[in-house]
Amino acid sequence: MEASKTHKLVITILSVVIPLAVAALFGIKIEAKLPVFLPPIYATINALTAVVLVAALWAIKNKKQAHHEKLMKSAISLSVVFLILYIAYHMTSESTHFGGEGLVKYIYYFILFSHIILSIAVIPFVLITFSRALLGNFKSHQKIARIAFPLWLYVAISGVIVYIMIAPYY
Repeated sequence: MEASKTHKLVITILSVVIPLAVAALFGIKIEAKLPVFLPPIYATINALTAVVLVAALWAIKNKKQAHHEKLMKSAISLSVVFLILYIAYHMTSESTHFGGEGLVKYIYYFILFSHIILSIAVIPFVLITFSRALLGNFKSHQKIARIAFPLWLYVAISGVIVYIMIAPYY
């Protein structure tokens, strides 16, 4: 199987399996106490991801391709660590309910739902963008990166905002 077909297959599988696995794992509760409180840690990882994404954009705009590549691999790694910690927290802890009222409640839920929907939608965009770079197809990489970047940046930043808004209710 040629590389691009293999990449497409892997991207399709991961784009379906990751959200389904996260949803399924939400239904599993493990009676374990984690040694640390994870939400501020994974919110910090989201913030770092946003910073790394902006740095990667700066790097590529300044023709620093090798630096851009390292930063993008770091952003992907941070997102994987985030996902693992997020799942670990939700498998071992009860969900926290937002206690705000009035307009702030609607703002919170708008940000939360858009964050959730776009965090699912961004998976194939990121994987396709990364795959095209790995394959050296930089024209099409750049084309889809223009969609993937703002989506991924929004997901990273909105994750931090959601944490800040719900933190008083933990």
